[in-house]
Amino acid sequence: MNAAVNADALGQPGFGQPDEREIRDRMRRELPADTFKAQSWRVIWFLPLQLVIWGGLATILTAGLAWYWNLLLALVVGHTIGSQALLAHEVLHGALGMSKRWQNLFGWLGFGPLIVPPEFWRKWHNVIHHGHTNMGDADPDSFGTMRRYRADPKQKKFTRLAPGSGTWFSYLFLTYSFTFHAQLVLWLQARRRKQFRGFNRRKAIGQSLLCVAAWAGLAVLSGPLAIFTVVIPFMVANALGQGYILTNHFLRPQTATNNPLDNSMSVRTLPLLDRLHYRFSHHVEHHFFPKMASNKAPRVRAWLEEHYPERYVAPSHWQALRLLYSTPRVYGTPTELVDPNDPERRFDLLPLQRAMSTAARHG
Repeated sequence: MNAAVNADALGQPGFGQPDEREIRDRMRRELPADTFKAQSWRVIWFLPLQLVIWGGLATILTAGLAWYWNLLLALVVGHTIGSQALLAHEVLHGALGMSKRWQNLFGWLGFGPLIVPPEFWRKWHNVIHHGHTNMGDADPDSFGTMRRYRADPKQKKFTRLAPGSGTWFSYLFLTYSFTFHAQLVLWLQARRRKQFRGFNRRKAIGQSLLCVAAWAGLAVLSGPLAIFTVVIPFMVANALGQGYILTNHFLRPQTATNNPLDNSMSVRTLPLLDRLHYRFSHHVEHHFFPKMASNKAPRVRAWLEEHYPERYVAPSHWQALRLLYSTPRVYGTPTELVDPNDPERRFDLLPLQRAMSTAARHG
């Protein structure tokens, strides 16, 4: 099991081992060298993705199909927009190489439909989230600790939107929350957090409003068909991404040391979906090597399972989603979740470490 380390950022002892650099260095030595090389050729995947998106929208608008065919096309378009964002995530980390200008171009293709400008994503995700993953209240992608809610009790209401709150509307959270959270970070957190100091927030807000205008223009052009060209694709794209993102860290302990084995979680999904979603299921692997192309991530998974079976956690995607919706979202301690609206409702994360580890899976 993991030893405790001091966690000044949490104000109490934390969970995890400070051996992430040692593990990362060992993998670099022992895995094939091409595991960590940029895979520029993979940019070609944007071509079929763009063809499916624009071809689907054009067919909905011009073919006069029955509603159920339009619904099917809308689901395909939304799924493809979501998949494209996962590929753009790799691009903006540098996993496909290219200059920053070219990265931004493909970043716009992937994240523009979700109303997230590429430079904003780099600052928010690459720098701040990766630099403070699940660390106290420093990670902008966490519901944080009870300290936050004691300081501002009004924030408790917000947690009722989230999975695990038990409200009926929490089951809609996945369908809008990527874009919703992005705007909260941009409009509120980027203004208050010192981590965003120097970031051109006004420019990012203007770019986001242009993305909204593009969706609005498509809605006007579509008329009644906007439910198939705008509403459903937007909801599906959000749900696809959030179905992974919310399971990446919300079921893991908070840590004082940024060790992916201790603060992150991968999932196991169907092989076909894994390929269509650019192996976003391999999230521990991604946090060890953010610039690694996802098609090499299975090598890192196999290595971690062999060498750290008691610490590497990767349940089935379905199990992770079920747990997400049955547990609170706020940290009472680094290893215990609590509902700020019902403090008696608590969940100990340590048994999950044992139950969902590779060692338990191979039992």
